[in-house]
This record gives sequence, C-alpha cells and structure tokens, in this order.
Amino acid sequence: MNQKVFGITVFRTIFYLPSVVSGVAVSLLWVWIFNPDYGLANALMRSAGLQPVSWLNDSRTALFSLILMSLWGVGGGMMIYLAGLQGVPSNLYESASLDGATTLQKFKHVTLPMLTPVIFYNLVMGIIGSFQVFTQAFVMTSGGPANSTLFYVLYLFRQEFAYYHMGYASAMAWILFGIILLLTLLVFRTSALWVYYEGERKT
Repeated sequence: MNQKVFGITVFRTIFYLPSVVSGVAVSLLWVWIFNPDYGLANALMRSAGLQPVSWLNDSRTALFSLILMSLWGVGGGMMIYLAGLQGVPSNLYESASLDGATTLQKFKHVTLPMLTPVIFYNLVMGIIGSFQVFTQAFVMTSGGPANSTLFYVLYLFRQEFAYYHMGYASAMAWILFGIILLLTLLVFRTSALWVYYEGERKT
C-alpha cells in the first residue's frame, strides 16, 4: 500500500472500503459466505476438493469464523499505518543507504522506530476494541453454538436486556471498564521503553 505503483489509490480504496460498511451489513454478508449449504466459503472448499465446514454451526469453528471475518475490517488500521509510513523522512533512508544498511536493517533501525507511535495508538485501540466485540456475535451466532462465541459484552447485554439483571449487568460493565483501564494504563506506562517520538530528547 505504500509503493508507488500504477493505480495504487484504487487498491487503497478497495482495502479501506470494507471498514466503513455498517457492522450489521457486514455480519449479514458473512452469514451468507459461511452458509454451510450455498455459502461462498464452502463453494471454494468444494472446488479445492475439501470437505465443507459448518462454519457458524460448529462450536469448534464458530469462533475461528468470527476471527476470520474480523480481517475484513483491517482497512482502518491500514490507513493509519500507511500515514505513519509516509511520515518517515526520506533522508533517514538515504543516510542509511550511504552507511551501507540493508533493507532489513533499514526496517529495523529506521522504519520500525519511526512507526512506534502509530503501533502504540493501534495497540491501545485494538485492546479497547477487542473487549467490546458485540455486533458480529449478536447478529451471526447469538453467542452460540454452545456459548463458543459468547463474548463479554454480549453476555452483559443478555443479563441486562434479556434477563433484566440490572445490578449484575452494571457490575459487569464496571469490571469491563476496570480491565480496559488497567490494560490501557499498563501500555501507557511501558510506552516509554519502546515508543520513539522524533525530536524528543532522552534524559
């Protein structure tokens, strides 16, 4: 995505477009893709000579199916990484080349350090988002089969709006807030060890 090739803006648009589609619409699309009878996933497996899979109807594959579906929305993070890559000063690469650095050395000593603020941001947002998975499981599996996709927020939703256990659901929400807060603070506390900000002087 960061290469200067013909039609790169079209490729970037294609990669980013799925991330702006409604979560419900994406979930319904993947329900069709994972349909065991006429879904695209099993059609591809049959064409490759493999046995079809009950993607969302088997507790052994349901969670994996949702993980596979989550790759659909990587466009948002991709654009942030792309912005970070394009923000790396070209003179650093030129200096590294004059010093005889290889491509791997340039990545390790130039690209990666300059991208650490972007990695830090995406890490924090990823931690927060991973604890708030709801729409996909609610629309596609309702937490099943055998509670294999019963994520925390979906369970909280059931306790509050299905069983009307308001106090229990409220306590769960506070626990979720505490876990996310502690993990976020941990990442912030450790960021001084690995996040580099250009122009910042270490004392």
